[in-house]
Amino acid sequence: MLSLCILGFLAEEPLHAYELKSRISGLSGHIRPVSDGALYPAINRLRAAGYLDRREEKGAGATPRQVLSLTEAGRQELLRRLREPAEVEITDRNSFLILLAFLSQLPDVADQLAVLRRRLDFYTQPASYFYDHGRPQRAAEMTDRYRKGMLTMGAATRKADKEWLRATIAELTAEESGTD
Repeated sequence: MLSLCILGFLAEEPLHAYELKSRISGLSGHIRPVSDGALYPAINRLRAAGYLDRREEKGAGATPRQVLSLTEAGRQELLRRLREPAEVEITDRNSFLILLAFLSQLPDVADQLAVLRRRLDFYTQPASYFYDHGRPQRAAEMTDRYRKGMLTMGAATRKADKEWLRATIAELTAEESGTD
């Protein structure tokens, strides 16, 4: 997801690494703060793959700033990753939210719809944090108040997600067909 964040934010505008780190932390930092030890190797891998360019810019002090920008190959890689997200990017809520942050970069509404429909389809599968012999357990079955709380919050989130997905899919479908 770090690579997707880097590509996504740089698709919006060139940034120096500090600003990029700040934006990534704002998006996912409360869950998974990004360290320099993760960010700079990811930037170097993306540069080696030809997805990023780096140029020096005069800094406020004596040290020049390194400004990163997306190459055309990087833009194509971003679009591919948005069009064809990995299964975990659909099923894991935090990963899906990062995917959503950049989904508007996809120019084709049909591609956006396909991603949203995959997430909605994921919700048709029974799921839980806890299982009893392979059967998902529900909040009503829980005697532990904290586990019951987890399942109650999860159900509320799931319901809100499904409502938003259905409404957004309907809006995009109307836009796509010209019946808006």
